[in-house]
Amino acid sequence: MPKTMLFKLLPLFLSSAFAIPVIVIFSPHWLLLLKSSALQHMKTIFMGLFLEALPFMLAGVLLSSLVLLFVSEEWVRRLMPSNPFVGVLFAVLLGILLPICECGLIPVVRRLMRKGMPAHIAITFILSGPIINPIVLAATVMAFPDQPGIVAARFGLACAVAVITGLLVCFFVKSDPLKRSLQHRSAHGHEASNHRHQRTWTSFFVHTGDELIDMGKYLIIGCLLTAAIQSFIHRDDLLAMGSGPLLSYGFMMGFAYVLSLCSTSDAFVASAFVHSFAVGPLVSFLVLGPMLDFKGTLMMLSTFRLRFVIGIGALIILLVFAGSVTVNGIVQS
Repeated sequence: MPKTMLFKLLPLFLSSAFAIPVIVIFSPHWLLLLKSSALQHMKTIFMGLFLEALPFMLAGVLLSSLVLLFVSEEWVRRLMPSNPFVGVLFAVLLGILLPICECGLIPVVRRLMRKGMPAHIAITFILSGPIINPIVLAATVMAFPDQPGIVAARFGLACAVAVITGLLVCFFVKSDPLKRSLQHRSAHGHEASNHRHQRTWTSFFVHTGDELIDMGKYLIIGCLLTAAIQSFIHRDDLLAMGSGPLLSYGFMMGFAYVLSLCSTSDAFVASAFVHSFAVGPLVSFLVLGPMLDFKGTLMMLSTFRLRFVIGIGALIILLVFAGSVTVNGIVQS
């Protein structure tokens, strides 16, 4: 096996060793590891998460390969609005038109950024796309048929958080947030669209395979650790953490991060908590999860610098918390 392939697959090998101490440290019921039923439950959750996310990631990888081959840097730069306010609104519009979840958006955005998409438009697109597209809208309406306020609050807060984050990135992030390896490849013209002889279906499938391995390992690690946490940390222990008025926000936001559900299905999970939590915590669950979850964080780390991902994550948590508390106050007034 080539050394480059071994390097790409190394996180998969390390994840198995990493998952065990995480479970032992954070779960008071870690002895359940010895029971085959618990391991079977973990396997079932892992397969469900992985198979749920895989089609979307595959769609994103295929679209990324098409962008690589048939979209030029000049066309991307001409298409991007120069005005930052128009740019973030343009990104929101892209999120409405392209029904792709975060697993599929990240490889597409990574490719577009290497072709000239500004960082603030890219981040706005990543944050808004998984929530405001028509498929997720329909799923949320079906999950909350008698509560249109939750549906409106989810999409309104998602747009607000995405736009504010995009504008802050535009005004305060002056350096390229892409990882150095991606910057190096872009700077040296390592793009198939720059070489006419590489515009073939062979290069399309080669790039698709490389991208699938590159992004897929983070998806597998995220699904594995998420399944372990769901299997070995009892839900009663989690519910106890969210017993207080403010703690309920922290619980639902943390729950969304750990569950790492696809945005097309998270509304049905949230509907199970309608009689246990107020509107604000439910909205925080519905908005934070698609923007910032465990597997999505790992996939973002494959594209952006660590400091940038940490800053964006902290900003999202702050904005979602403030926005959901505001929504709850409006509903109760």
